[in-house]
Amino acid sequence: MVALEKTGKSADKLEIAGRSFESRLLVGTGKFNDNNVMAAAIKESGTGIVTVALRRVDLKSRAPDMLSFIDPEKYLVLPNTSGASNAEEALRLARLARAAGLPPWVKLEVTPDPRTLLPDPIETLKACEMLVQEGFVVLPYINADPVLAKRLEETGASTVMPLGAPIGTARGIRTRDQVEMIIDAATIPVVVDAGLGAPSHVSEAMEMGADAVLVNTAIAVAKDPVRMARAFRLGVEAGRQAFLSGLAPRLDHAEASSPLTGFLEGEE
Repeated sequence: MVALEKTGKSADKLEIAGRSFESRLLVGTGKFNDNNVMAAAIKESGTGIVTVALRRVDLKSRAPDMLSFIDPEKYLVLPNTSGASNAEEALRLARLARAAGLPPWVKLEVTPDPRTLLPDPIETLKACEMLVQEGFVVLPYINADPVLAKRLEETGASTVMPLGAPIGTARGIRTRDQVEMIIDAATIPVVVDAGLGAPSHVSEAMEMGADAVLVNTAIAVAKDPVRMARAFRLGVEAGRQAFLSGLAPRLDHAEASSPLTGFLEGEE
């Protein structure tokens, strides 16, 4: 596990488990209506990490499917356990992916309630412990819970991925205070995931000091997914540069940007 450089003093790259990535935008593959459009959007996003729901691909089939549109030489294919309702199901999916030749990386998702799709903290921690013991690089999706985030870090998670808002809602960062606590305490990368519906949302996350963001629905369901992928890429870059540059402090009172005295003194 390698913590992310947050100072920007050298090459500003995202580092997860000793692997470097040029982009701080992770992209999901759900909800795209066309695989060719998906591939074009992934390319335009500049991402280096693409998440794939294991329940959406046939790991045993040799027929072309979604995975055939994602070049493993260019992108890290990150299997996710979307749909798992407990730790046992999540482990089974991760093991199947590794047995099929996918990288031993996993975005851990345990969401027992199909209505809210909120992550189960107890089963997530349990699954993370077992996956780490089996040699997986684990990126757990969690509610914005600072205590759980620290427990997962201590367990050996390579990132924590707190939600900004419930999956697919496009509401932005409704959990800002808790996410800021997680960022302040973490020594591993913090990836804000879920609920990010506009480029301004990812800019906000990056300005807060998040190390990366993950976006799926907002790109996939846009009228022009390729152009939207570009917009999100630029939003991430702008937010990161703002964070590294140092944002102006927020004040409770007005403060003039130009001097109000001096140049008229002594004039009659």
